[in-house]
Amino acid sequence: MTCAEQKLLQTNSCFPQTTEGMAEKRDVQKDSFAWYCDSWIIANRIRLKASSSARYKADMENHIKPFFGERMLSEITPEDVDSFTRLLLCQKKLSAKTARNILVLFHTIFLYAEKRSGQQLSRLEIIYPKDQKKTVRVLSREEEAKLMRFLVNEMDLCKFGVYLALRTGLRIGEVCALRWSDISRPAGTLSICQTVQRIQNPDAGNYGKTELVIGSPKTDSSQRVIPLMPDLNALFARFDPMDPMAFILTGTHCCMEPRKLQRRLKEYTEKCQIQEVHFHTLRHTFATRCMEVGFDVKTLSEILGHSNISVTLNQYVHPNLEQKRQNMSRLKIAV
Repeated sequence: MTCAEQKLLQTNSCFPQTTEGMAEKRDVQKDSFAWYCDSWIIANRIRLKASSSARYKADMENHIKPFFGERMLSEITPEDVDSFTRLLLCQKKLSAKTARNILVLFHTIFLYAEKRSGQQLSRLEIIYPKDQKKTVRVLSREEEAKLMRFLVNEMDLCKFGVYLALRTGLRIGEVCALRWSDISRPAGTLSICQTVQRIQNPDAGNYGKTELVIGSPKTDSSQRVIPLMPDLNALFARFDPMDPMAFILTGTHCCMEPRKLQRRLKEYTEKCQIQEVHFHTLRHTFATRCMEVGFDVKTLSEILGHSNISVTLNQYVHPNLEQKRQNMSRLKIAV
């Protein structure tokens, strides 16, 4: 069992005694795999974040139930899982990461169903697809300087949001969820307590319908305090509406839509003639610059809100050729 599956199964030792919330699923045959999918969601509804619950439900409805839904547990074979994997990758053209997440969810529900039903089924050996290593976009120093000059020129709140991400490595949802109460100018710190994201409405019955949700950050490690550089502290002083509960990017009690900030970033980078920039590019760029000036990995990991330093090293630290050249030059040849 993978670590992800173990985490998903943590609360499954106590199963629900009723099928409350499943009355509307009258067309779902009891003990079918679709029935266990619904039961698993109910068993974990308190523990799961709204965003996670919406994502799992969407994966069930769009992928798992259409393939496995009508089958009994004993009817599911390793060959079926292989066919399902090929369907996700070859026909639906999903990425390896997305397909792997769906397979982890399927296997977690299968183990839950096996335990709840008391059946001793044949072990399902799942071969999880591996990601192909991608080249991560990082702004060059020239591109970064060009973008920063554009942002500070006649800066407004949207420009400030992009500038803030570039100077702190915040995720787009974290930037949009910032309130003025999260800023301490005397201490020169920024506290990350919430994130905002657009998720599918789990109660709408229409998996295309979404809603904006403010909740806790991605992980416990994502709740963090970041020291502010002097330029950011001065900018916070400029835009402060003197209402601690107002959101920073709007000055009101309504947060900014992340998609709006993403559109603004696209607009800004096009004007700067900088290509292929997404909001996460700013985060990668910040992390890379930190390593270039000598940040230790543990400090950077905590600033970025990672659960461990391996995530920082594997995903966000990208030495360039010049850094490699400098490090190689430190080697001394013994003659």
